[in-house]
Amino acid sequence: MQDQIRPVSHTPFQPAWWLKHAHLQTIFAKYLSPKHRLNTEAETISLPDGDEVQLNWLHSKTGSNNTPIIILLHGLAGDINSHYIQAMLAQCHTLGWTAVLLHFRGCNGKPNKLPRAYHSGDTADTALVITEVKRRYPNRPLVAVGYSLGGNVLLKYCGEQAGQNPLSAAVAVCPPLSLSACAKRINTGSSKLYQRYLLGRLKHSTLRKLKQFADFPLPLTPQQVKRFSSIEQFDEYYTAPIHGFLNAEDYYQKASGKAFLRHICVPTLIIHAKDDPFLSDDVIPKAGELSPHIHYELTSGGGHVGFVYGSLLKPRFWLNQRIPQFIIEQLAI
Repeated sequence: MQDQIRPVSHTPFQPAWWLKHAHLQTIFAKYLSPKHRLNTEAETISLPDGDEVQLNWLHSKTGSNNTPIIILLHGLAGDINSHYIQAMLAQCHTLGWTAVLLHFRGCNGKPNKLPRAYHSGDTADTALVITEVKRRYPNRPLVAVGYSLGGNVLLKYCGEQAGQNPLSAAVAVCPPLSLSACAKRINTGSSKLYQRYLLGRLKHSTLRKLKQFADFPLPLTPQQVKRFSSIEQFDEYYTAPIHGFLNAEDYYQKASGKAFLRHICVPTLIIHAKDDPFLSDDVIPKAGELSPHIHYELTSGGGHVGFVYGSLLKPRFWLNQRIPQFIIEQLAI
C-alpha cells in the first residue's frame, strides 16, 4: 500500500461563461450530460442481516491485471442512471479500467428486504463490498469514488479503516461533511427546489416500505410521511430511528465525515465547489482537520456535481478529466 500521497497536478476549474450560476451548473450537468449506453453485469450481494445490495460491473476487455478496479458510490436517491455515474463508467471504459457500482440498499429499482434503508454514515455495506472485491482481485489496485452522500460514506469509511484500508486511493466529490449544516442549507431559498425533488423520492420509497411491511417497526403512517416537508424532518422521524440513532441531530453528529478526515491514510482527493447549493461553508475542512494524505480542492464555481466548462456547442465536464488524472498520478500508471 502506498504510504504517502504523490504530487498532485493542479488543474483549476473555470466554469463555462454561459453557466456561471451554481444552479445552472447543477441542473445542466444532471439533465443535459451525454447518455452512455454501456452494458453492465448485475450481481446481488447478500448481507449478514438478511438484506442485499446490487452491484453493477463494467468489465474491461482491454485492461491488464495491473489496471485498477474503480468502486463507485452514488449520492442520495442515485443509481446507475445518475449522470455522474454514467460519466465515470464511460471514462473507465475508455481507459480500459474495470468499474463496479454499489447500489445502496433499495436503490437498484427494487425494494430491499428490510424496513431500514441506507444513510450518509452507513459504512458497513461499503466495507463488506470493498473487502469482497479485494478478496476476488487481491493483486489489483482498488480505488473508490464517491459522490455527494456516497462521498461522505467513503471518507468516513477511510477514516475508520485508517492504516488498514485496502483501497489504494479515494476520491470524494461534493461530500456533505457536516450533515446538520447541509440539511439546513438545502431547506433555505432556492435550494428548496432540490430538497423537494430528493424528498419526493425518499417519501416514495418510504411509502412503499409501509406497504411492504405489515409490522413496520416505526409508528409512521402514510399520512405522516406525505406531510414531511424537509430532509431534516424525514431524518428525524425515519432515517434516525430506523437506523438506531436518537434523533436527526444524533445521526448528523455521528455520521458526518468531517471528524474522520484526520485519520485517513490513503491518497485522497476531495472536491468541493464554494457555490454548491446543497452544501454550506461548514463542510469546508480547516487545515488541522485534514490528514496529510488528503489533497483538498475548493473551486469557486461548479454547483453540486456540475463542473461544466467549454463552449455552448461543445460543453465539457471537468470531473471526467480531473478524477482519472488523480487516480493515474497516485497509482503511477
